[in-house]
Amino acid sequence: MLRGTAAGVAATGFAGTAVAQGPSDRKLVGLRADSAFGLARQSADEVHHELDFGDIGKVLVGTFPEQAVDGLQNSPHVKYVEDDARAQALQTTPWGVERVGGDSVHDAGETGAGGSIAIVDTGVQVDHETLEVVGGEAFGTTCSDCPEPYGDDNGHGTHCAGTAVAPDNGVGVVGVSLDSALYSVKVLDANGGGDFGDVAAGIEWAADQGIDVISLSLGGPSHVQALQDACQYAVNQGSLVVAAAGNDGCCDSVGYPAAYDSVVAVSSTNDGDDISSFSSRGPEVDIAAPGSDIYSTYINNSYDTLSGTSMACPHVAGAAAHLMADGDSNTEARDRLFETAEDVGLSGNEGGHGLLDAEAAVLGDADPPDPELSVSTNSATGIGTSSATLNGSLDDLGDASSADVYFEWGEAGGSLPNATSAQTLSSTGSFDDEIDGLTEGTDYEFRAVAESAEDDDAGSTQSFTTDTSGGCFITTATSGEGETLNSLRRFRDESMAATPMGRGMVGLYYRISPPIAETLAENPESRTARATRKLVEACASLSDEQDATDSRVKSASLGVALTGLYAVGIAAGAGGHAGIRTKEAIAGATRGLLRGASTDG
Repeated sequence: MLRGTAAGVAATGFAGTAVAQGPSDRKLVGLRADSAFGLARQSADEVHHELDFGDIGKVLVGTFPEQAVDGLQNSPHVKYVEDDARAQALQTTPWGVERVGGDSVHDAGETGAGGSIAIVDTGVQVDHETLEVVGGEAFGTTCSDCPEPYGDDNGHGTHCAGTAVAPDNGVGVVGVSLDSALYSVKVLDANGGGDFGDVAAGIEWAADQGIDVISLSLGGPSHVQALQDACQYAVNQGSLVVAAAGNDGCCDSVGYPAAYDSVVAVSSTNDGDDISSFSSRGPEVDIAAPGSDIYSTYINNSYDTLSGTSMACPHVAGAAAHLMADGDSNTEARDRLFETAEDVGLSGNEGGHGLLDAEAAVLGDADPPDPELSVSTNSATGIGTSSATLNGSLDDLGDASSADVYFEWGEAGGSLPNATSAQTLSSTGSFDDEIDGLTEGTDYEFRAVAESAEDDDAGSTQSFTTDTSGGCFITTATSGEGETLNSLRRFRDESMAATPMGRGMVGLYYRISPPIAETLAENPESRTARATRKLVEACASLSDEQDATDSRVKSASLGVALTGLYAVGIAAGAGGHAGIRTKEAIAGATRGLLRGASTDG
């Protein structure tokens, strides 16, 4: 079960207020309260209204020949004769659309024409005065009282639609996009709830129609594989999938589908560019957009102000539709949105790449950052009992023609007092250096450093632990040297050694595993050795899968599973070791008794 992720409702507004806009061909003849309409009625070519305001007076609305107007103005029964005035619905640009530069995009002549957006939600009011819905479909639920089954009987989807795309037609609001084709995909019912299976069907339908942007202002806390597959399918078909991060208001709480790598996860900001109090945060967040107190279209031809990451999501969808209308692919549009996002001081977990800047993304007027010298620290390799290879990467030379690179290193928990010899690089790329004289079974830290005449930079600190007289004892005893050993060393060096707890587990392993490994090596075909070997190989397979994935969520879950399985392998080996040694001790004692009995006999 899932729900649209809008949080709260604030003040309601409407766009029907009249405003004078120049003369009309009609006249308004104001009469005294005790006067009859007859005089004015007889002079009119056409009467539109006769208004009686009691003691205030009367008004006849109509059209009059010029001579009649002159006569009415001189009549003692007439208080005034004035031109009627034109009225129209007031149109406004909501603050969120302005904040991301949507008004500047419109002023530059960019309307989003040629792009398309699917609002996958509670539906969209298909006959709303502000919106132009070109088509849609319903899955799992329909709107029985709407002109189309994919209409909106809740309001949430209509609100999201007006932010993403609403034309400059003089009515209501304008969206981030003005003229992108708007599709309504109803997957949530009148209460704002639905099932992920229906959402997946809606995503598939939108992707099969070739719709550029699929906007998902909905979510739930549970991973559903079919939903993940649907999002990936849409991306493979060329659509950009955008989703609300969620309204849990805390860290590491990004919901699904926003948490999937294939989806652009959007958090919410307020009008002070701070993270909205309700907005979910976490490493899955890709970009932020306005989501607090957003004024937009609502059902029954009305307008409303809502807050939520649901309101932030369609800002990004509208900007993406502009980019794809201009020829960007879904991946190019995604990259462009991230590259041009504005740094407003949010952390990565709060705002991802930053606050959406539609003006910079669409018009390309963002000032490119000055190039800077940049270096990264990579994981150590070739770790032995007393040596290791340190690895780094020179990512950018900045304005320099060359840079000196080297490593600083030392035992974990202290400073980095040691440095390798500098290497001079005239182009970006990886570099490494081997260090020796290390102490076995010891935790070390290191970082890559780059220096040029103009700048300097240092990468993040990485950790590794040297082997102890053979290193991965149980792995070596059961599987020997090879890929399995390398895979588990990688897990040890890149995952286990990254935290104090992990390094503690590695240290414990070094202390208890040598006698276990010796027993397993001496009994390679024992049931314990065979079982431990299978567990070790399973761990190696998980390590390879973890190394291959680009998903932070999947990598973390694989790390947890690998750690648990690794512990089971050690426990199995330890139990078998104890059993084998116990049997050997009993057998030895028995042989001793038998020898004694033979001598006595």
